[in-house]
Amino acid sequence: MLLRKGLKLGKKIDEIRVGEKLQLTEKIEDKDLLLYLGLTNDNNPLYIQHDYAVGTPFKKPIVPAIMLNGIVTSAISKHLPGPGSHIREQSLIYLEPVYHYETIEILLEVQHIDLIQNYVEIYVNAYKEKDIQVMNGILKAVPPY
Repeated sequence: MLLRKGLKLGKKIDEIRVGEKLQLTEKIEDKDLLLYLGLTNDNNPLYIQHDYAVGTPFKKPIVPAIMLNGIVTSAISKHLPGPGSHIREQSLIYLEPVYHYETIEILLEVQHIDLIQNYVEIYVNAYKEKDIQVMNGILKAVPPY
């Protein structure tokens, strides 16, 4: 079933398996931050002003947590379960700051499938510098119908 020029629907609930994984790597670039801040009209100095951030415990500007959340939700929409799916519930914890230009690795893993209510529970773990955990949590995603 094609939606538009080659875009197929993601996996339906009966095509998903417990233990299925998706790993992505994202580098946070200026263009991404500026686009996010422009779209949300968020001018928090902690995100963009070096002279302000140096006086905080972070010492330099950080990436907004909701922007990291967006990377995760985009992975749900694009890959697991994929196009046509949506997030029903989420609980994410941001453990360490992510700074501009850092690269994060995100691992999504299906932990539970509820065939009756048509959702999958996906665990989320994200790391920077290979071993510093920056985020973890659980999402409940509804696969495409």
